[in-house]
Amino acid sequence: MTSTTLLAKVPAQGPVLAFHGSHYKALQKAYPPRTVPETWPETAVDSDTVLDMLNELFKDAAKNTRYTRWRGARNVMRWLERFDGETWQQRWRNSPLDKHLALDLPDLGPWVREHADPIPDGVLRSGILGMACADVIRPDPRWLLTRRSRHMRQIVAECRDPDGFSALEAKAAPGVWDAKLGLQARNHISTIILAKGGKVSDITVGDCLELRGIEHETMATGSGRSLFYLWLKDLEVFPPDAPATLRDFKRRAGQVSVEELVDRYQLQCRPVRDLIVDYLTERQPALDYTSLEGLSRNLAQLFWADLERHHPGIDSLRLPKNVATAWKERIRTKTRRKRQPDGSYIEITTERQSAISVLNVIRAFYLDISQWAVEEPGRWAPWVAPSPVKEAELNYKKHARRQKAKSDQRTRERLPVLPTLVEAADRQLKEARTRNEAALAAAPGATFSVLGKNYTRIRHPRWADGVAANTVYDEDGRRCTFGYTENRAFWAWATVEFLRHTGVRIEEMLEVSHHSITQYTLPTTGEVVPLLQIAPSKTDQERLLLVSPELADVLGAIICRVRDAAGTVPLVRSYDVGEKVWNPPMPLLFQWRTGGQNRPISETTIRRALNETLDFAGLTDNTGQPLDYQPHDFRRIFITDAIMNGLPPHIAQVIAGHDDISTTMRYKAIYPMEAIEAHRSFIARRRSTRPSEEYRRPTDAEWDEFLGHFELRKVSIGTCGRAYGTSCIHEHACIRCPMLRPDPRQRWRLVEIRDNLVDRIAEAEREGWLGDVKGHGTTLEGAKDKLAQMDAQAARSKQSIYLGMPSFGDIAARSTVADTETGS
Repeated sequence: MTSTTLLAKVPAQGPVLAFHGSHYKALQKAYPPRTVPETWPETAVDSDTVLDMLNELFKDAAKNTRYTRWRGARNVMRWLERFDGETWQQRWRNSPLDKHLALDLPDLGPWVREHADPIPDGVLRSGILGMACADVIRPDPRWLLTRRSRHMRQIVAECRDPDGFSALEAKAAPGVWDAKLGLQARNHISTIILAKGGKVSDITVGDCLELRGIEHETMATGSGRSLFYLWLKDLEVFPPDAPATLRDFKRRAGQVSVEELVDRYQLQCRPVRDLIVDYLTERQPALDYTSLEGLSRNLAQLFWADLERHHPGIDSLRLPKNVATAWKERIRTKTRRKRQPDGSYIEITTERQSAISVLNVIRAFYLDISQWAVEEPGRWAPWVAPSPVKEAELNYKKHARRQKAKSDQRTRERLPVLPTLVEAADRQLKEARTRNEAALAAAPGATFSVLGKNYTRIRHPRWADGVAANTVYDEDGRRCTFGYTENRAFWAWATVEFLRHTGVRIEEMLEVSHHSITQYTLPTTGEVVPLLQIAPSKTDQERLLLVSPELADVLGAIICRVRDAAGTVPLVRSYDVGEKVWNPPMPLLFQWRTGGQNRPISETTIRRALNETLDFAGLTDNTGQPLDYQPHDFRRIFITDAIMNGLPPHIAQVIAGHDDISTTMRYKAIYPMEAIEAHRSFIARRRSTRPSEEYRRPTDAEWDEFLGHFELRKVSIGTCGRAYGTSCIHEHACIRCPMLRPDPRQRWRLVEIRDNLVDRIAEAEREGWLGDVKGHGTTLEGAKDKLAQMDAQAARSKQSIYLGMPSFGDIAARSTVADTETGS
């Protein structure tokens, strides 16, 4: 169900609070940033000494540069003398400049031009930078980030710690130091030195954490912002237990407590909030973190927060019938806001696929509280209430059938066109490589032609790794980065090939490392068989897959691509998005170099690259709409194709890593033609086991005898239903026999027989013939039973529609006349 409406009139859903995980908080506690002291020798000297220090510090600079910094510092100190403090740092902290993050210089510039020296703000900024480089003042990192000078990294490297920066340059990858990424990383390090003092070797993990947090709050995030930390760690400035990277520590925040999970949804009723926290705490030991987070979302957001929005002041789990009914109606749909081209918003309502699961969670919540109240009445009994969700409302079979039908339809649409997608992915990669190589061969600013189109390479590539630097303009002036395009095309090709040859889940694919490739020697022949080890994912059971020659080619191409100059696969640290934990550094195969460092490829990147390949292939479904592939579609296609080609389902279960074979069979799509062929094969196998003489052409005498058998089974009130070739074992007592199929057209005859039996029983009772009474009574019961069958058959015939189906006599090729002398 999908509908588009105007903005809803019900209360808007409250914002879900963002939070930082326990992992990030633990790092902040374990690695606090350095504090800036109130005084140190350089900041406690007088103004003349400061000017002498600047002359000595910049003695090798150009005369004009040296004078500009000296003049700017002299006027800044004149202004700072107006504020309280015994040191220049104290006066700086008491001035409005330290707390003002705008790019201009409030109070400082106007005061200097009015009372001291009519100089521009640029000279004053140069003076502040000179004082910071001389360690006279230590501005806040926020102030430095908003007023970053392009000369800062060079001045700090030359005047504060030339040896430290030389060591960092040796750790940088070739071509990165002077590229834009390298300049950005040097700015980060220079900012920390100016804000905290000391040299490169004095920088701590806490300083880096603080800078990344401030940068996340004050500036837009971008690529390569954690490269400076990688350089410092490679320089062994940090302790061995320091984090491997600062990448995404704000967004990928790690696990949080149960209280923080619930408090994201800002529940108003404190007792119910505490109850949900207690319930989740009780369930936590038996759940993984992903399940715990999903359970908290169902209980706190989809259940109680929804009730509070529509029924303010609610404070009891005992829901009135109308409240429970309204909530169940709302939970069956979900609404999202979509921005229109004109800037307005509309609400799109769709069916919630997980509605049955949410209802089941709420029912289990009520039932668990009722059961626990027996063991701990003081804790749970006050909250016992009837469940608003009845067992009859949890129709899993219908939901499962619908899901199975949708999955089978997706597989039937995508399996036949998989070769086309494979060919398109290979062709896209070849074209991307051709463009990339042509762009790399062209000189900066030169125009070149490739694949029938003209491009112009940018004049000053400043990025690193030959990826972002390989940027061109097409004939329409649009900017194209061939390095990134070739990168995504390769990983799209690798994804398609890897998934279709292994059938693994996408999270398992991204966790495959160089260590996962192993081998097994057959004990009988000594043949070496390559194997691929799949790490535990959903079922916590690791498994081994046989590496086919096609898969071996893919693995070889990936390894050749990710190897570094030393010939080894770099170690990278990945983040488990399910359990919200960082994995130890491993030589992952699905990694690439971006932002000046090696990073694992995310699911989002894989899906985007796959979508680009689908757009390139131009695949459509039977309605003409673009055909999309999800990574999990390859898993269903793999299982379906394997079983259809003769792989036993229980072997497919082991390869797929399913706990239950029924799960494997749900993945396997059913084809109508497949069912027909299987039935025909079954009949053929049954025929092959019977005597061949049964399938010879019957003689005329045999055919007449066969047809005559059915004619001889006809009696006055119906037809005998005994099997062909058998004789009557009831001595023709047809009214009593359960094999008699009465004919509704002979009902009048059976009524006469019944009435006659009634009269004869009355006569036998009058004359005292007890044997006849019993015998005629049994026959009378049989007659009544046959009458009931006739009436039921007549009632059904009135409700049915005649389809013109021929009878046996109509379709028989030949007929015969029964021998009346033999009897029936």
